[in-house]
Amino acid sequence: MAVQVLFAAKPARWVEYEAPLRRALKDAGIEATIACDLPAQTVEYIVYAPNSDVQDFSVFPKLKAVLNLWAGVETVAPNPTLNVPLARMVDHGLTQGMKEWVSGHVLRHHLGMDAHIINPDHLWQAIAPPLAQDRAVTILGLGELGAVCAQTLAAFGFRVSGWSRSQRSIEGVNCYSGKDGLKAALSGAEIVVLLLPDTPATENALDAESLSWLAKGAAIINPGRGPLIDDEALLDALDSGQIGHATLDVFRVEPLPQDHPFWAHPNVTVTPHIASETRTWTASQCVAENIRRGEAGAPLLHLVDRSAGY
Repeated sequence: MAVQVLFAAKPARWVEYEAPLRRALKDAGIEATIACDLPAQTVEYIVYAPNSDVQDFSVFPKLKAVLNLWAGVETVAPNPTLNVPLARMVDHGLTQGMKEWVSGHVLRHHLGMDAHIINPDHLWQAIAPPLAQDRAVTILGLGELGAVCAQTLAAFGFRVSGWSRSQRSIEGVNCYSGKDGLKAALSGAEIVVLLLPDTPATENALDAESLSWLAKGAAIINPGRGPLIDDEALLDALDSGQIGHATLDVFRVEPLPQDHPFWAHPNVTVTPHIASETRTWTASQCVAENIRRGEAGAPLLHLVDRSAGY
């Protein structure tokens, strides 16, 4: 009998995912019925986007697992009706894209490229940048994406520190955790990359106090979540010179309102939530592999530890 798979996401996503998912399931040797409108009593797996209409999982009596289409699970993990395994999306395309975006913007700020790209007065300022080994970079968030970015920057030779809620160990990275660890990780940092989840505990991780711990003129790079930064505190720090530049890809309200001060600030770069995205084909392979594992009785990949709290 075919495995019953409900695709629970916005209609535009089904248009993108239908063919890749069917192909990936077939390639994995899985006979499946996959659709957006299966009877609730038959559904065994849900391919899920947290912004879908499905919010009550208790209506699916045969449900075996929820397979998230997003890397972030903070809006679905606390759902009290979710009593089956939840797997986050860890997609090679998403990871590679984030690694490239973060590396590019870290190098941009490290090398001081803006001074030469935007130079209307044709100033000749022969100031060479320091070597990577002399630049302190901190990554807030050492999950799948943060860890990969930290390792990549360490491979360039940067002095990389990282902070996470629970203690991690990453070769070449000074890892910190907990409240005291946050100050240690940020103190003197010249470039800070935010890749934390959006939770009550991480909101305003960069506020007036924590921004003051950074090296004067530090650069902020946020491809993580908008609420990680106190916007007013960041604007004040930019105006005072405590922060030299902020490259922001995510915001509390998206699209970023046209009258938001970030657009007009000379030391803010706005990018429209493009740091990375899930690629349909590689994501579909991840989904198919987890369904194959579920049917074989094997542990699912990238399971979320919901006991940790969100």
